[in-house]
Amino acid sequence: MNIENSVVLVTGANRGIGLAFARELLARGARKVYAAARDPASVTLPGVQALRLDVTQPEHIAAAVQAAADVNLVINNAGIAQPGGFLAPDSDAVARRLFETNFFGLLNVSKAFAPVLKANGGGALVNVLSVASWVNGGELAAYSASKSAAWSLTNALRHELTGQNTQVLGLHMAYVDTDLTRGFDVAKSSAEEIVQRALDGLAAGADEVLADALTQQVRQGLTAPRPVYLPQAR
Repeated sequence: MNIENSVVLVTGANRGIGLAFARELLARGARKVYAAARDPASVTLPGVQALRLDVTQPEHIAAAVQAAADVNLVINNAGIAQPGGFLAPDSDAVARRLFETNFFGLLNVSKAFAPVLKANGGGALVNVLSVASWVNGGELAAYSASKSAAWSLTNALRHELTGQNTQVLGLHMAYVDTDLTRGFDVAKSSAEEIVQRALDGLAAGADEVLADALTQQVRQGLTAPRPVYLPQAR
């Protein structure tokens, strides 16, 4: 996928990884960047076109399709998280809320824009996933489960969209220095680093980008004698 002269929709583009995507896309010569957010007034980056989009609202998605019918790259970045395990009293409500954005939002935006991408030559779809797609230690139980579902959805979309020549890229990373991880005292990548690696992978025709060392280690650990997603201490 060639970024130069592309027309891009980025969901959740007002901050964090979404904002970094918008900046880097402009720097790489994208012709137009639709920066989507629930509150378009929160989009302040010069050079982008702010677009109102709450991915949990079907009417917002339909309006976005009408407003951005020229896109050939969709970056599904919008996502939310909340700490807590599945045995917490409110875990069912938390899981439903996170799945509405992290899974169903991704699904519905992808479905709505698939015909647009086809009409514009195929283009590409980038789904922002996580190392938590593969491991769930219970600290972010519902978030991890929603990202596992989003990974599975991404794999299915890759097969379903092959016939219309749409590249589908899954972006996996560990902790990134954004508002989402502000309360975690761990090593973090910068959003700019993650986005640069993602767009490099997209330009190279990759199906997946493992954007940091921890993600690469975890991926390798999935096939260890005792896989990394199982408790390691005995």
